[in-house]
Amino acid sequence: MRPAMDLAQRLAAQAEAVCRHYLSNGHREGHYWLVGDVQNNLGRSMFVRLKGAESGKGAAGKWTDAATGEHGDLLDVIRESCGLLDFKDVADEARRFLSLPRHEPNPQPRPRSSSAPAGSPESARRLISMSQPITGTIVETYLRKRGITAMHGTGALRFHPRCYYRPDSFSQTETWPAMIASVTDLDGKITGAHRTWLAPDCSGKAPVDTPRRAMGDLLGNGVRFGVAHDVMSAGEGTETMLSLRMVLPQMPTVAALSAAHLGQLLFPATLRRLYIARDDDPAGDGAVQSLVERAQAVGIEAITLSPRVGDFNEDLRAFGIDALRAALRVQIAAEDVAGFMGVQAMAGMGI
Repeated sequence: MRPAMDLAQRLAAQAEAVCRHYLSNGHREGHYWLVGDVQNNLGRSMFVRLKGAESGKGAAGKWTDAATGEHGDLLDVIRESCGLLDFKDVADEARRFLSLPRHEPNPQPRPRSSSAPAGSPESARRLISMSQPITGTIVETYLRKRGITAMHGTGALRFHPRCYYRPDSFSQTETWPAMIASVTDLDGKITGAHRTWLAPDCSGKAPVDTPRRAMGDLLGNGVRFGVAHDVMSAGEGTETMLSLRMVLPQMPTVAALSAAHLGQLLFPATLRRLYIARDDDPAGDGAVQSLVERAQAVGIEAITLSPRVGDFNEDLRAFGIDALRAALRVQIAAEDVAGFMGVQAMAGMGI
């Protein structure tokens, strides 16, 4: 039996104990462990099967996140919840939990910096520090192919030429180029990272099962472009919000990375008006409603911005920037047109 498969099955035999240790913010309901996500955030969208067969469909230890569609096994739980990048570190942590000897012919003390503590913001910060600016990289090419050409204020985005990707517990770790987005809190502290693996030939996302994955503390935080004061916009995807910035270049914005996290986004203390970029699907509608209710409860005006198709990046690519500008012009407050659309855009519209 391959080492990864053996470790995964050993962990599955103790699935509840694994969940209690690495997903401590969750709880058991029946034959499942419920938690917010694989990074151990609060919530209920991820469920881990505690009882089942040794392998195959319905196996113990398998998990699915209903909010993102991600899935995996308990080795993935260890990797993401601990913020580990190298499969060797994941295997060592699994063996430590299972009280098995480390699989090294001549074990040597490893530097403390080789793995991050549980919760993984440190690991996210380490990944970001190993990345580089996007200027002149395939990240810039990828974004331009998606109609996003306004690169001002995109310091939250980085490029990693060989970012680790592990398809599942039975596969070897791969490396692909990746766009790395910094997740920060209201004070600007890095709490997590979002990875989008890309094809080396600049044709689009990498040909892998889950080309987008997040790590670190996401709840309430997001990928930020600009510093928000009294007005800002928020939505799910990074590319959705970068598309919005094509029309509203002066407006601070934040990408929460999923519908579940958008609904729980934290507000700056000075915020008085919040624009919410809606994704046209049931999860998106639910997130918007939750965020609107939370904003209104603390006296923040909440205005929903709706795309013509699935999201604002789809609108940008399908209809062009002029059509997107015209559609948003009638959805935002009149006083914000001059402040956030920019002089050139207003001149082109006869304003």
